[in-house]
Amino acid sequence: MPDERLMDVSSDEPPADFTAPQKALWWLRKGDLGLGPEWERAHMICQEAEGQKTHDWIHALCHLIEGDLGNAAYWFRRAEQPPGATDPKEVWERIAAAYG
Repeated sequence: MPDERLMDVSSDEPPADFTAPQKALWWLRKGDLGLGPEWERAHMICQEAEGQKTHDWIHALCHLIEGDLGNAAYWFRRAEQPPGATDPKEVWERIAAAYG
């Protein structure tokens, strides 16, 4: 079950005690799973820890949101996650359930 605070994007910043992956998920949700400055923040967090499966999975989600399916598939493989889902909300929920 994800941390309920992942769902609350009413503040300007994610909770300070969130892990980096939780912060990336929070930023993506804050940006309504779309492109924009929140996406940029989440993407930057993922890039800072490439090679860590959690970050790579969220990185895949970032590129899915971007519409770059080839790049998303690459990051899904790196995260050892199936690339089948194409709905960013569904993928966000799966990741949040696993790591949130």
